[in-house]
Amino acid sequence: MTVGGADAEERERARGVVFGLAAYLIWGSFPLYIRALQPAGAVEILGQRILWSGLCCLVVLAAGRGLTDFWVTMRRPRTLGAVTLAGLLISVNWIVYLIAVTTGRITEAALGYFLNPLVSVGLGLIVLRERLRPLQATAVAIGAVAAVVLAVEAHAVPVIPLLLAFSFGTYGLVKNRLGGRLTAVQSLTGETAVLAPAAAVVLAVVGTQGTATFGGYGGLHAVLLASTGLMTAVPLLLFAAAARRVTLVTVGLLQFVAPVLQFLCALALGERLSAGRWVGFGIVWLALAVLVLDITRQGLRARAVIDR
Repeated sequence: MTVGGADAEERERARGVVFGLAAYLIWGSFPLYIRALQPAGAVEILGQRILWSGLCCLVVLAAGRGLTDFWVTMRRPRTLGAVTLAGLLISVNWIVYLIAVTTGRITEAALGYFLNPLVSVGLGLIVLRERLRPLQATAVAIGAVAAVVLAVEAHAVPVIPLLLAFSFGTYGLVKNRLGGRLTAVQSLTGETAVLAPAAAVVLAVVGTQGTATFGGYGGLHAVLLASTGLMTAVPLLLFAAAARRVTLVTVGLLQFVAPVLQFLCALALGERLSAGRWVGFGIVWLALAVLVLDITRQGLRARAVIDR
């Protein structure tokens, strides 16, 4: 490779890191954004997010002249089935997250996304029959210990963290099985399209109950609710742009930015953790440190092979 080519590749890699950081910074600041949407409740925000996200994605596809390819691909039964399943899983993830944030349980939501990489590794083992490397197996085992500690501390199963981790982990598994059949924008468009009828019904019910806030709390509130489409699509596009430019190792390390920021948002908004929960978080962070070590070692080995 020429020096100029190497420089260009390095610039593209740097841009990818910037795009990835921007995506995770947006995702990490979501608790503050959702708080700004109040007094809208979790159910109304979910319905608005689905509809506005779908509209935003359709505009992006239309601008890129990708609507025709999208409709052709979506006519395939297997693709439609996978997209429908992905849509159901992401809707569960969204509503649980919204409930957590609007009820002052942001730390539990952050814990869910801290656990997500460990769940993804576990699903790879169970569903895809992947072989775990020793450090991966160690990280999963430590994560299981953390879940037990948190359950004992709370005298209950940590429902919100586990639902978030497993719904998003399974969502990632379904997207993995979709492979290259759909781009990130096409996939989200399909997911929101299959959810749109249910979202419209939900918003209609909220309206008839007199609890809808869209249009009833001024123009700024309506604009903020409508912006849920952009807040969903923009980080997704940034992440897609990053994934094309950086290694999987870098993507794996960047994914921890969002839950760290969510955790800091929770503390800034006044949430307090008991001593037992701090212990549970500490064990989770230990598991993630082991996983990061494994990711880094694999990246260095892959780079060494390439350099040869």
